[in-house]
Amino acid sequence: MGAGIVLIIVGILGFIPGITTNYSELRFFGPDSKALFLNLFQVSMLLNIVQVAIGATGLSLSRTALGARNFLMGSGLLYIILSIYGLIVGVDSAANFLSLNTADSWAFMIMGIVMAGVGWLMSRHLEDSETRSSTPGT
Repeated sequence: MGAGIVLIIVGILGFIPGITTNYSELRFFGPDSKALFLNLFQVSMLLNIVQVAIGATGLSLSRTALGARNFLMGSGLLYIILSIYGLIVGVDSAANFLSLNTADSWAFMIMGIVMAGVGWLMSRHLEDSETRSSTPGT
């Protein structure tokens, strides 16, 4: 739930001038969007919308432990893929449709590893609790 809330907040803050510098250069998508969230992370409207959508998915899936685990592992993998994609295509490439800069790519890599790792740890916890609940006398 916490990851979902943070992603929603970050996505919304990406639309707020002042928190996002060079706001007049915010574009819907592509490398021409020169707006910077916290004066560090390049953003576009599409990237902000994606962040809000991923966060809302996380909020929705967090109602169950299995849903939360699946969200963390799936979103973590998605962020790792986006990170690798951003590092491969480069900042000024036309293929950079989400407007990722190097700071975005590395932040996504860290987020992805942390989210997938927490999801994996939840998997182990879920397996342990299933084992305990299926053992007679516990």
